[in-house]
Amino acid sequence: MTSIDTEKLYQRFRILKERRSLWESMWDDCYEYALPQREGFFSQNMALKKADKLFDATAADAVDQLASSMFAELTPPWSRWFGLASGIEITEDEEKKTAAFLEQAAETMQYHFDRSNFAVEVHQCYLDLVSVGTASLLFEEAKIGESSAFKFTAIPLRELYVEEGGNGRLETTFRFSEITYEVLKSRFPNADIEGILSQKGTDNPQEKVKVLEAVIPRDAGGYDYIAMLGEDSLSGYGDKEKRILKEGVFENSPFINFRWQKVPGEVYGRSPVMKALPDIKTANKVVELILKNAAISVTGIWQAEDDGVLNPANIRLVPGAIIPKAVGSKGLSPLEAPGNFDVSQIVLSDLRQRIKHALLNDRLSLIDAPSMTATEVLERSAEMARILGATYGRLQSELLTPLVMRALAILRRRGEIPAIYIDGRLARLQYQSPLARQQAQKDAANTLSFLGYVASMGAEGTSVVNMGAAARWLGKTLGVPQELIREEGENPLQNNPLVTLAQGVLGNAR
Repeated sequence: MTSIDTEKLYQRFRILKERRSLWESMWDDCYEYALPQREGFFSQNMALKKADKLFDATAADAVDQLASSMFAELTPPWSRWFGLASGIEITEDEEKKTAAFLEQAAETMQYHFDRSNFAVEVHQCYLDLVSVGTASLLFEEAKIGESSAFKFTAIPLRELYVEEGGNGRLETTFRFSEITYEVLKSRFPNADIEGILSQKGTDNPQEKVKVLEAVIPRDAGGYDYIAMLGEDSLSGYGDKEKRILKEGVFENSPFINFRWQKVPGEVYGRSPVMKALPDIKTANKVVELILKNAAISVTGIWQAEDDGVLNPANIRLVPGAIIPKAVGSKGLSPLEAPGNFDVSQIVLSDLRQRIKHALLNDRLSLIDAPSMTATEVLERSAEMARILGATYGRLQSELLTPLVMRALAILRRRGEIPAIYIDGRLARLQYQSPLARQQAQKDAANTLSFLGYVASMGAEGTSVVNMGAAARWLGKTLGVPQELIREEGENPLQNNPLVTLAQGVLGNAR
């Protein structure tokens, strides 16, 4: 017997569906110009027809490059983009003992991320994020025996209905999807599949049924999960309990919803494509007019006298054609075009430049230069951090932190890592993605500049600097592995294999 009122859930879903309908036409336009041939909201095949009206690919190319840049800067594949460090309540002596312990847990998580389908699915989410401003990643636990404990699915926005919680995050999630009975049986093995098929009067397992999934935060912590048949699917099937496919409780929400930019009072995010959509549509129309003008220039416009001999319907303008005409008539003659369309190139160039600027294509792409100095690299990194500062702060809160928290919960439950909780007191989360390291590199550059100035002062200046502590701080700031840094007071010759070998040789000689 479930403790969740399914009728209230259906009612809540209807409210969210009505609220989301205000965005759907905007999202469909963004998909049409930024991700062509993508299944639309109103019809799954509508976007395939709309691709015939697309004449300019500037926006689609810029979206692809921006999504790839976000992927490489935030969650680079086969690279550590997160780490675990000791919290504020850990003493110096305890930190030395827990460093290796936390490093091993982080390595275990990285192992499962690398061997899962995370890189494939999260890139699709970045495409949605850049195009429509909101994306969702379903983070599930894989079956026992799989190469990874993690399983990811990029949720299409047409299936997603969200609601903002008290902390400003998209915590309440409804997913309304259509799946075949074969997939239904695989995902929900305890469901009464035979009863559902007989009620619908079919025995085809490839027919689709509507399923509503809901993840709702609990007052006492955690999240309630329930999956049930859609309200308009098999409304006469059994009682309410039989329509419930699965229910349970999660420590962390399996749906990770994140946004590019948010305006006060709105739930769904805004994307850079939305900002550039007027220019994208105008550029597409300009290219269309240029192509029409080019077609006129190639084939021309012709006029003919109605002399009773010439039949325009039978004329074919091909090389070697003979067109009959009456004696004394002009026959077929070309009509001179009123002018050229050269100004369109100036307009189109300006539009494409604004589109690339809005989608950060001109600021995040590589500089076309043979080499850059160290100062240029640092300045470019600082510029990237400034441009993506607000977006990165939101993604850090809505994407990266929930990813690691959910991963820790799955591995703790499996017993692959000990009971580690990221609360800031005993353990804390460190971000080690290329974008997160920009500030660390700036701090390290400032420290190195200070050490250079001090060195120029001579022995009196260097005497006030603890070079060992400075080197250890630089290593920690730049993310150097702990085992490569010697602790303060440790003998450099201690546990050195070359020293041990030399001592053994001398002992034998004596």
